[in-house]
Amino acid sequence: MRPAPGLAAKEGSMRSHADTGRRSDCLRPTDPELLSDPLAFFHEDHLREREICAMLERIATADVPRSFEVTHVLGFLRDELPLHLEDEEQDLFPLLRRRCEPPDEIGKAIDRLVGDHRRSDAQTPPVEAALARLERGGEGLSPAERERVVAYVGHTRNHLIFENAIILPFARLRLTDSDLHTLSLRMRQRRGLGRPTETTHAG
Repeated sequence: MRPAPGLAAKEGSMRSHADTGRRSDCLRPTDPELLSDPLAFFHEDHLREREICAMLERIATADVPRSFEVTHVLGFLRDELPLHLEDEEQDLFPLLRRRCEPPDEIGKAIDRLVGDHRRSDAQTPPVEAALARLERGGEGLSPAERERVVAYVGHTRNHLIFENAIILPFARLRLTDSDLHTLSLRMRQRRGLGRPTETTHAG
């Protein structure tokens, strides 16, 4: 896939915008306030996934995993990850297919990522089951469970590298202001949030 003209500059702009005083420690769900800039939200979500991968690695290698990390990762897999995948497949990817130009070859990239998602659909439940057993007070992971978790982490990291290198820069380059507004609204609706301009009046 050939980067489109101006892609590097747009990518740098995206990073600087996402990093200007709005970064979290990635140890809690991504701040919904970032939904006003949906691509910054995706960027932060990806950083959070990297932190989750680090936690999973520690869980896989520890004789006695830390209980708070087990519970934290379980919450991410059950509550946050499904929303993130829906954001991409139902909204971001269709917008990119519509806006990108033929030389961008975005369809090939998206097809690869959707295939990754289906692989994740198959890999996530066994990882959840192993973590749920630990959360209930079970002993450390079995060798097979450790291998499964390590494979899951490797797959997720490769997926994130590809998304950060291809999908987000093209989204910053090709999506219109109207697209980004629609994307923001859809992501807010998916999380049960109202429009950002809505206010609640007391009394």
